[in-house]
Amino acid sequence: MQDKIEFLKKKSREIRLRVLDTISEALKGHIGGTYSCVDILVALYYGNILCFRSKDPKWQRRDRFIIGKGHACLAFYHIWIDLGFLDVSKIKDYGKNGSILGGQLHISTAGAEYNSGSLGHAVGIGAGMSLAAKMDKKDYKVFFLIGDGECAEGSIWESVMFAAKHKLNNLIGIVDRNRLSVTDVIEKDDGSGSLEGKFKACGWKVININGHSFGEILSAFRNLDRLRQPLMIVADTVKGKGVSFMENGTKWHHGIPTKEEFELARGELERQL
Repeated sequence: MQDKIEFLKKKSREIRLRVLDTISEALKGHIGGTYSCVDILVALYYGNILCFRSKDPKWQRRDRFIIGKGHACLAFYHIWIDLGFLDVSKIKDYGKNGSILGGQLHISTAGAEYNSGSLGHAVGIGAGMSLAAKMDKKDYKVFFLIGDGECAEGSIWESVMFAAKHKLNNLIGIVDRNRLSVTDVIEKDDGSGSLEGKFKACGWKVININGHSFGEILSAFRNLDRLRQPLMIVADTVKGKGVSFMENGTKWHHGIPTKEEFELARGELERQL
């Protein structure tokens, strides 16, 4: 188990470095919210949680993974390249006009299940896929990742209640709770209750974890076949995780490092390898 965790830690550092290099080259991207969920994504793709075939991205029996916070796309691009979904040459065109790799995920990209962009739809799309799997008697699971700021969208709560009503025990959600939106700090309790409390009240099983602890991440995804209701994993994370001067800073939602900041960040990440 420890060898597996060390492998995942190393892979996360590598992905963060590649994301940093791409943003510095393209001068665009969302580094803060990408870094907060890298460890979760690495665990899902490299930790034997998601079922997929990188050489056959539309394999009918694959698990579906729906992304609300599509601005974290660079982490996905580099993971998909590393796993063989995408050709590595594609990344040089990131963010350019006409490129398949833009600032949001596009369904034509191998690995992507839908077009991201407008927030608040991932839970509903995931719930629909989960219900379809049950109706078609298919055994794939549906995962989705959303941000905590995104949870202000009313459509999310309509979908959450729909999923519980239909007992979609093949639906697994993750909230990347880094407690920062584009400009504001997100309070633990906004007056309507905690995230955990609201999901529980809507009929979901809820697990709270440290979203940067691979031990806790892997443990949260155990025994998914025994679920009797939808599962929501609320992962406490740090925006900009991995680079000291970026952590917990709203600037890095979509801030671009200067040449000096790039060198400092790269040095920190390289020392962690």
